[in-house]
Amino acid sequence: MSPNAEGVCWSCGAKLTALDYQRESDCPHCRKQTHVCRNCRFYAPGRANDCLEPIAEAVQDKQRANFCDYFDPSSEAFQAAADPERLKSAADDLFDI
Repeated sequence: MSPNAEGVCWSCGAKLTALDYQRESDCPHCRKQTHVCRNCRFYAPGRANDCLEPIAEAVQDKQRANFCDYFDPSSEAFQAAADPERLKSAADDLFDI
């Protein structure tokens, strides 16, 4: 990981700096662990081991800190939860005749 690595927290979307990604570090905003698969640019649900890096060791819990040497922070780790009202409205619009 480069010393200038920046990304966002997978849980709350807060901006993180390289110092926030140390092995036992937590997000300063939501207190979730940061050196986790969910925060890595190689995280890819559905792929083998949910990882784009083919020789990375398998990690069982993608939300717990790990020792993966391939970890590289992602600026796209945060996925906002879908707003149920907005989804219902979009579905209604889809079937509105």
